[in-house]
Amino acid sequence: MVNVYDKANELAAIIKQSEEYKEYLKIKDEVYEDEQNKRMIKDYKKLQFEAQAAYMTGQEPKPELMEKIQKMGEVLQFNPKITEFFTAEYRFNSLVSDIYKIIGEACDVGANMFDED
Repeated sequence: MVNVYDKANELAAIIKQSEEYKEYLKIKDEVYEDEQNKRMIKDYKKLQFEAQAAYMTGQEPKPELMEKIQKMGEVLQFNPKITEFFTAEYRFNSLVSDIYKIIGEACDVGANMFDED
């Protein structure tokens, strides 16, 4: 009998060996060596989380929050190392998202949510 948890741990180990994950960790370590970069990234992500939380509760984020996010994003994009970090993070998150989608489709999770009876 197949132990699903053993296979999940196997998949996790394979993901840790992926180029996307290795590149993400490498760049993250480099970027986070600079305390200012680390703080700016964390602040930016915190603002993004606040906006996402508003959307998830059915509200529009406050215009001031969206303006802060936009301005901070503009500042961050001028730092090539931070831009490289966000690109690597995006690539890794895409990998994980694709894996989740494959599992969801294989298990028919949510596939029929909008089908009519």
